[in-house]
Amino acid sequence: MPVEYFGNSLRAWTTALIIAAAVFLTLLGIRALLVSRIGALAKRTDSQVDDAFLALIGNTRWYFMAAIAIAVARRDVLLPATLTGPLDAALQLLGLLQVGVWFSALVAFYTKRHLTQRGASADRLGIAAVRAMAVAARVAAWAVLVLVALQFVFDKNITALITVGGVGGIALALAVQNILGDVLAAFAIVFDKPFDVGDSIGVDTLSGTVEQIGLKTTRIRSLNGEQVIIANSDLLKSRIRNFSRQTQRRVVFTLGVTYDTAPSVAERIPAMIREIIEGQKDVRFDRCHFAAYAESWLSFEAVYTVLTADYTRYMDLQQAIYLDILRRFAAEGIQFAFPSRTIYTAASTGSGSSLRPPQPTAR
Repeated sequence: MPVEYFGNSLRAWTTALIIAAAVFLTLLGIRALLVSRIGALAKRTDSQVDDAFLALIGNTRWYFMAAIAIAVARRDVLLPATLTGPLDAALQLLGLLQVGVWFSALVAFYTKRHLTQRGASADRLGIAAVRAMAVAARVAAWAVLVLVALQFVFDKNITALITVGGVGGIALALAVQNILGDVLAAFAIVFDKPFDVGDSIGVDTLSGTVEQIGLKTTRIRSLNGEQVIIANSDLLKSRIRNFSRQTQRRVVFTLGVTYDTAPSVAERIPAMIREIIEGQKDVRFDRCHFAAYAESWLSFEAVYTVLTADYTRYMDLQQAIYLDILRRFAAEGIQFAFPSRTIYTAASTGSGSSLRPPQPTAR
């Protein structure tokens, strides 16, 4: 009479063991082969897909492959109900555990890649915020896996647990809503990148250089030298001007000449200014026109574009243009106007009431 264990002969158990060992060793070999081939491919390409796939394969654990091998081999043996339930639960738990490991590996891969891409510009926000988001993603993933295990593996009703967790989460969010708003704004800054550390920005009436972006606040060194600390949520509610991403600068200026300027001379002024502006490098002339009759001068408006974002270069060019205009006007005898007003007074003489000719008085 053949010997049986749990209702299966020794031969059946031996066959199942051989099948399990063969499947396990095959999976180990496939993992090693894929790691070798995909690793070589990843070194030759810049794609993130093969790198991410390599991270998943490399983090495929032996116990997951052993669970697959056992699941395949057990089909050739009959197990009592007392063993089938615990074995199925154990295999399912190992599968969920592997899913959690895969998710953690993906989070670690993209976290490392993001910080590497930031390179030397990675500030404390880039490090702290990304790592905080990675931890939060892992915690959320493992929490979901635990709930899935309770519901489907251990057959427990998790409705009450989810309800309690939801109410507690709402209460906590209300208690720390200001801090939470700043933290979420920091995450938005990390991924949307309206500015980065070292950028010159303008926020409302404040202009300065970003020194640090934290999880709650951003520190800006103003042009006056003091450090201004602004909450991240307030910062994103404002209109931000990023001067560091400016590629060119449009300049508009006006000048006035006196009303006694001859029409023929006034007609030549736009051409003079155009010649002066086009004589500079890194500048594109747009237009110059006799724009208006002002209170005490003839107003001319000129527009040009500086083809660089360098503020010092912009000021050097503006200074050179203004000095050339000053020299040219002096050579042509053109007078710059200054604010003045002419007042006419009337005075009575004798007993009668007669008006004198208007007497101009300039001041």
